[in-house]
Amino acid sequence: MVYAYIQDVPIGDELYHRIIEELGAEPLAGSLLHLCVRRDDGGLRYIDVWESEAHCARAFEDRIHPAVDAAFAGARPGEPTVEHLEVVHATGALLAATNP
Repeated sequence: MVYAYIQDVPIGDELYHRIIEELGAEPLAGSLLHLCVRRDDGGLRYIDVWESEAHCARAFEDRIHPAVDAAFAGARPGEPTVEHLEVVHATGALLAATNP
């Protein structure tokens, strides 16, 4: 079953785009969907769906945290709270593409 979460981050577009640049163009292994949307307070919200929690953890260790650290010039303020989502059912083209 897929692993999904929501994370509110207190950053703006400029810092978000620096993080994305640091991640590079290669897709994150196991990432099915990453949405970044603007909250009413001006911060950003990530909505992420992964093939598994293990894929997510590996991506954070190998790629995401190093990219965030680089974007923050080594002064990352800590990890924002993650709201894990209990996935009851998942379907769609992205999932179909990973399970031919």
